[in-house]
Amino acid sequence: MAVGPVIRDRLIICIANSWDYDPTSKHQLVRILSRYNDVVWVDYHGTRRPAASRADLWAVWQALRRVTRGVRRVAPSVVRLTPMVIPGARRGPMQRWHQQMLAAQIRRALGQVPGASSRPIQVWTFAPDVPHLAGRFGEECFVYYCVDEYTEFEGFDRRYIAESERVTLERADVIVTSSQSLWEKKRASRPDAVLVRHGVDYAHFASAWREPLTPPDELASIDGPVFGYFGLIHHWVDVELLAEVARLRPTYSFVLLGECKVNVSGLRGLPNVHLLGRRPYDALPGYCAGFSAGLMLFRRSEMTRHVNPIKMLEYLAAGLPVVSTPLAEAERFAGPIVFAETPAGFAEACDRVLTTPHADRARISAMVAGQTWHSRAEELSGIIESHLRRGARSSTAARSAAGLAALAAPSVG
Repeated sequence: MAVGPVIRDRLIICIANSWDYDPTSKHQLVRILSRYNDVVWVDYHGTRRPAASRADLWAVWQALRRVTRGVRRVAPSVVRLTPMVIPGARRGPMQRWHQQMLAAQIRRALGQVPGASSRPIQVWTFAPDVPHLAGRFGEECFVYYCVDEYTEFEGFDRRYIAESERVTLERADVIVTSSQSLWEKKRASRPDAVLVRHGVDYAHFASAWREPLTPPDELASIDGPVFGYFGLIHHWVDVELLAEVARLRPTYSFVLLGECKVNVSGLRGLPNVHLLGRRPYDALPGYCAGFSAGLMLFRRSEMTRHVNPIKMLEYLAAGLPVVSTPLAEAERFAGPIVFAETPAGFAEACDRVLTTPHADRARISAMVAGQTWHSRAEELSGIIESHLRRGARSSTAARSAAGLAALAAPSVG
């Protein structure tokens, strides 16, 4: 696969989720790309239709506040736009208005970047449902970066997302996937799709054993070996499994760092389970320094079959052994990662990783030392540069006509 220096002197439009989220692949790559390019980060919230829940209503209110603030600079080479969108605009005049309104807001944001008119533009979308943006900005390359199987997410319109992504796959110049199973699935319609697995902020997490760091005070009062988890606690996390494991191992402590989006009442009453809430990204290595092992608690589902969790590499970079439910992408690291599916098996796996000598932290960490986000940015840059050199880009206008016609079809719901 082509690898070279990071692309530079471009203006990159990144269609992603909120800039304020804990760092994801999008954030990490933009952090690298923005050293050499200007980036317009678009907080895109049109994929999922909000429910009438308190959490969703609060999220809508926060998004509206950001909309009113307009385009803001959030880093030296990154401006952020939270556009006004119409969630659920799936067909007809409302859909066309939504698409034109989104494109117009992005164009205005581009106009606020000095020298924008003199540089090539690239569009990188992490959202599957914006094929209508391809060709709207005269871009030299339209990249679809697929990190999840979005049709399996709760609250998403499966038929609409599937059809939108089909058009996105058809129109994009470069298709990037982050797991082996996603690559195999997407190349059924795009044989030229590429696999670029996630990277890790290696120096950040390796500081957990290199320094070594002093664990946060709130861990000092927690007894026994500490099994830690960080990340969003959502429908893909098997909280019932964890509750059973905690009952089976009452002398072990289980610490979860992250916002809870599901009912965790079954965990709150357990004395050895500690729900500490979201903690800053910068503080995570300190917590890793106090963990005996990391946890990955994915439910078995069609969605999780395709995931490549970033936390996996972060745990390993911190030198932690990991206990995980079965996960295809994690099998590459069998050994430091121990797999189990049942509560009894998971509890026994926790017993097993506690025999890992602390001195092995450096050895475990070294397994992912070369898989940095910078190396991933270089790999992606090489892929894009090869595409541009080949001059293989198909006519955007031709793809646009076919794609938009498909999205306008009455069968899409």
